[in-house]
Amino acid sequence: MRTPLIVDVDTGIDDSLALVYLLASPDADILGIVSTAGNVPAAQVARNNLAWLDVCDAPDLEVALGAATPLSIPLRTTEDTHGPEGVGYAVLPDSPRSLSTRTGVDLWIDTVRARPGEVTGLVTGPLTTLALAVREDPELPRLLQRLVVMGGAFHHPGNTTPTTEWNVSVDPEAAKEVFDAFSGLPAGRRPVVCGLDVTETVEMHPEHVRLLAEAAGSAPAEVISPDDLLTVRSHAGNPVIRHLSDAIRFYMDFHRTHDQGFLAHMHDPFAAAVALGRVPVTVRPATIDVELAGTLTRGMTVADWVGHWSREPNADIVVGTDPVAFFEELIGRVGRYARGRSRPD
Repeated sequence: MRTPLIVDVDTGIDDSLALVYLLASPDADILGIVSTAGNVPAAQVARNNLAWLDVCDAPDLEVALGAATPLSIPLRTTEDTHGPEGVGYAVLPDSPRSLSTRTGVDLWIDTVRARPGEVTGLVTGPLTTLALAVREDPELPRLLQRLVVMGGAFHHPGNTTPTTEWNVSVDPEAAKEVFDAFSGLPAGRRPVVCGLDVTETVEMHPEHVRLLAEAAGSAPAEVISPDDLLTVRSHAGNPVIRHLSDAIRFYMDFHRTHDQGFLAHMHDPFAAAVALGRVPVTVRPATIDVELAGTLTRGMTVADWVGHWSREPNADIVVGTDPVAFFEELIGRVGRYARGRSRPD
């Protein structure tokens, strides 16, 4: 069984690996890719998505431009985390592919309307485009098969402010609108939310990159070291591995400068694996709301686990996983896929 997917991303280093993972997954039927502003502006997100399709020699997939700004506040981007173009040290080729003539909002609505009850939505960036789609078509949450979101922090510090996770912080109003709109769905249809509590346990280390290159049959051996100069770049013969390695190296450098170790949290590939049901997870139902007015807590995702608000759960929050199993899945799939795309660029 293939999972029909709409992929809404703000590509982004970990979004990049999530996209390659989905391209590598025979059970992922990507119906369209929405490019929403977040890590970098929407136009750059779209360029990155088209370029990754070229690097991976992927078939033609619809890539649509999503929301360029949050619903009611200015856009903040995070080039310090993801590099000036969103892909770290990687230099992706200019793509001859064209953007869709449809907007990201139309892609969401048209695709879900065409296949009611079948499509899984995966959002690894701000929820702005989806919120706009739900404004236009309030039935969308009932027509989706399920929604998987990378976002939020519950029993965990934020990564943008002390209480907020990046994707929600960029557009708290959009996150609140989406969680409100998806209220009332039964168990099995509620959004699955992958917050920092779990995604920050998904730590990619240099050894994972070495194993990924090895699985792809790429030479020479891909060795990333914290002792490398910042000017060091990959010499991998496999273009998929080379570009991913240069992107991930930047992400590891960023985490090290923030005293988190020479590693990279792979939030978005984990959410992609959850969307395909390819990684073991434990979930707990809860009612999620988003703080919009707090002086110190604006953008905080607040979960009512026990019914204080007397509101039915509107999400299943991932509270546990097996990072070892996840990386075995990721390395196996992406490695085999990259091996089959080893033509020089």
